[in-house]
Amino acid sequence: MHSWTSPSLSPLPPSGRPLRLHDTRTGRIAPVTPLTPGTARLYVCGITPYDSTHLGHAATYHAADLMRRALADSGLAVEMAQNVTDVDDPLLERADRDGVDWQELAASQVDLFAQDMEALRIIAPETYRSVSEAMEDIIAVVLALHERGRAYPVDAPDAAGPDWYLDLSVDGALGDVSGWSEEQMLEVFADRGGDPDRAGKRGRIDPLLWRAEREGEPAWDAGVLGRGRPGWHVECVCIAEQGIGLPFDIQAGGSDLIFPHHDLSAAHSVALGRPFAAAYAHSGMVAHEGEKMSKSLGNLVFVHRLVRDGVDPMVIRLVLMAHHYRSDWEWSDQELEQARDRLDRYRLAARRGGSSPSTVEVLRSALRDDLDTARALEALDAWAEGAAPSKDGVAGTGGTGTGAGDVPAAVDALFGVTLEG
Repeated sequence: MHSWTSPSLSPLPPSGRPLRLHDTRTGRIAPVTPLTPGTARLYVCGITPYDSTHLGHAATYHAADLMRRALADSGLAVEMAQNVTDVDDPLLERADRDGVDWQELAASQVDLFAQDMEALRIIAPETYRSVSEAMEDIIAVVLALHERGRAYPVDAPDAAGPDWYLDLSVDGALGDVSGWSEEQMLEVFADRGGDPDRAGKRGRIDPLLWRAEREGEPAWDAGVLGRGRPGWHVECVCIAEQGIGLPFDIQAGGSDLIFPHHDLSAAHSVALGRPFAAAYAHSGMVAHEGEKMSKSLGNLVFVHRLVRDGVDPMVIRLVLMAHHYRSDWEWSDQELEQARDRLDRYRLAARRGGSSPSTVEVLRSALRDDLDTARALEALDAWAEGAAPSKDGVAGTGGTGTGAGDVPAAVDALFGVTLEG
């Protein structure tokens, strides 16, 4: 699958200092020590393409982009993988509602997502695969779980054969990421795609591994499991394994994925006989009109509509930077105006002359300290207030240099914000 064109990159000389990141599983901030020396491997969960990119999506991929930039600034090579869940109930239901082919709907939304990521100057992943593209590999993983005795059938009266579930009791890996009790899990499991009360399941949290073919639904042949389509969690395990290998260094995504998705993805991987991610980094939720942005509530702020209405994508990045990636916050027009003002001041300062080694060091330090973008903005605000022409009286380059004190170049390399314009 084609992703998008990455922005041109001019990294600073490597700092040699590691990124310190909050790990959801341990609850602690610790240095990222790659499992493979010299290379950091990062997986970020992708979209279900039945609607375009809203600010909640943007916050997640912006956070993952900052992680990537911080890892690169420490001197590491970075490999990233990302999926597209183009075979899923919400997509199929939306396509049926609108009377369109599910593949055409998915393709149109994937294209729009790519345009949004390119506008926001998000670095494209090296591996970018949709579920439908990876189906052969996913089926192989599902069959491997069956062969290891981790799958069991549950009768499906409306299908020609049974559905198959993962037996979580065998490996005891449930809750490894979230640390939640079963009671806490059951409070949200049904709302987040689970079916805790389905008759025939061995455990209430056991996840769907393979759904038998129903009339009107896409289906693929999975040998002894019959025709059907995969469950949600096994897909990411497969795409991560094929793209960057298991185990990898960082699993990223929104905090709403901690449970069930990341808990159960890890459980699938353990059932295959290998660990999943060494650390888990989760971004907070973005609200609008008093509620978390969601398609069901209809309170979405879309990236492409903001850009269409004349908002500079760098303003959107600065709005996102104003909030720590792990925090929950609410979008407002006031946030937008403050970010517009910031971008104007930063670009004016860059035109006057952008050199400040001390500012660059603060920016690098803030980024590697669990992506402390608010502290970075404070440093940039101070720089913009006090920026002066360079010693020879010639205006700064606006971000084309890579010198140790070139603030516009550092802002571009570290935060993906270009001060040209």
